Amino acid sequence: MKQKVLTTILIAILQSVCIWADDVKPSISPIGTFHSPDSVVEATVFSGSAPIEAHFEARPTNAEGWTAYYEWRFQMEGDTSPYLIRYEETTDYTFTQAGAHRIVCYARFTKDDETIEFMEDYWSENSPLTVTVSESRLDFPNAFSPNGDHINDVFKAKEGWQSLVEFHAYIFNRWGQLLYEWTDPADGWDGTYNGHDVKAGVYFLLVKAKGADGLKYNIKRDVNLLRGYNEERGRTN
Repeated sequence: MKQKVLTTILIAILQSVCIWADDVKPSISPIGTFHSPDSVVEATVFSGSAPIEAHFEARPTNAEGWTAYYEWRFQMEGDTSPYLIRYEETTDYTFTQAGAHRIVCYARFTKDDETIEFMEDYWSENSPLTVTVSESRLDFPNAFSPNGDHINDVFKAKEGWQSLVEFHAYIFNRWGQLLYEWTDPADGWDGTYNGHDVKAGVYFLLVKAKGADGLKYNIKRDVNLLRGYNEERGRTN
């Protein structure tokens, strides 16, 4: 009698497990991993300076045995149609245009005669992934003091530059000779030419750059190289 009862209970448990397994449906949980000049973040909402390199994953669950279809849609906030569509489970994109970007992952799973969809109706009730690219900013000082005191030893863009998608800077002497050039706004000139210190004096800076917001920078200015200037004492030696 006890064995029959245990068998009945076991059958009931197995049946309930099978019913539960049949009720489990595919789902998605989209996420992005964002690489910007300042950080690496996994999130559904991200803000930063261009360029922002992003890796998106649909992250499907319970999709084994189902035929999957994915459609990533990239759209600027306020626009009525996407500027980019990708058809893959994971996708990469580099954001270079300032503004708010809306990213959704449409998905459809089919098996036999059954279809599970995460399309327009789903995203009308759920929050999309969003990426906000900041407006550009770029400025330079008019002097530096490469004297080895580790204070203002390198001539470069002021802190706070952001969202630059193109950058090229040049340093000339008063005769128009090119002494140095660089293409990364984080870099700069250490006051040397061919490995030797140049003399204190006035040099010329030319910068050609473009921001993620479309703003073009054409900076031309004098640069004062103060070889003997001490930042802490505020005087020349």
